[in-house]
Amino acid sequence: MERQMITETQAARRSIMTYGTYAEAQRAVDYLADQKFPVHRTAIVAEGLRFVEQVTGRLNYGRALLNGALSGASTGLFVALLLGLFGLVGPAAGLLSLALSGLVFGAILGAVLGVVGYAMSGGRRDFTSVSGMQAERYSVMVDAEVANEAIRLLNTLNTGR
Repeated sequence: MERQMITETQAARRSIMTYGTYAEAQRAVDYLADQKFPVHRTAIVAEGLRFVEQVTGRLNYGRALLNGALSGASTGLFVALLLGLFGLVGPAAGLLSLALSGLVFGAILGAVLGVVGYAMSGGRRDFTSVSGMQAERYSVMVDAEVANEAIRLLNTLNTGR
């Protein structure tokens, strides 16, 4: 299946239904596909986007050390397993010892880098967080030529007929 960039013809679409969640909009498009509607002429558009950062806790030297160690350990383990998988280390190094070495070395390096990074921040960001985009609503949009058919089909979905 080939991906297409949004073109001027695709920009001439009409909003036929708006939903509060992406799952609801996805369900509508799935229903259209089940009804043999030409879904390649359909788009789900997130509207009212906002950036949300949820604070998850305080950051201090101990937490910076722990976060760095965990991140470094997983990276070290991954690199060690790749080296072992592609045979880039001698046969004397068993896979288990290689994995353990990568885990320990990565944890130590990650812990050091985590603490150094926190110290260099100078207290400007003493918290941890996760962030992402959130949409207020999701519009199902279709090409204007097939909009009436899509509306008719979605009305049968919404009324259960």
